[in-house]
Amino acid sequence: MQDDPASHSFNGPTPRNSVMFGRAGRLYVYRSYGIHWCANVATGADGDGQAVLLRALVPITGVEVMQSRRAGRPDRELCNGPGKLCAALGIDGADNGLDLTGASSAIRIVDDGAAPPTDPLVGPRIGITRAVDTPWRFRIS
Repeated sequence: MQDDPASHSFNGPTPRNSVMFGRAGRLYVYRSYGIHWCANVATGADGDGQAVLLRALVPITGVEVMQSRRAGRPDRELCNGPGKLCAALGIDGADNGLDLTGASSAIRIVDDGAAPPTDPLVGPRIGITRAVDTPWRFRIS
């Protein structure tokens, strides 16, 4: 959120974070500490800088490809962190701005029909120095 001092959108739009200020459903990709790619999904209305960091996932398909991209890692470590997730999915800076809602998109977010969790687990934010106490780290088990 744009009023969150730990957000990339806090100081307004820049060439780097402009995807966050565009249409929801776009992929915002950036380098973290010049090493790992991280992916976020823009979630706000046009002009409202919001995105959700993709921190981890459980692979359903494509595990063999992920294993080749993350050679030597056990399956439980293929996507258990934002940089690992991007490496396993092959996401890099070229994917910045990708429409995740398009039927022909190489990376898509789809509605599986499952209801959102009624009581997600909430924990402390990590890897940041500002607004650490804001409880915006959610997960389902």
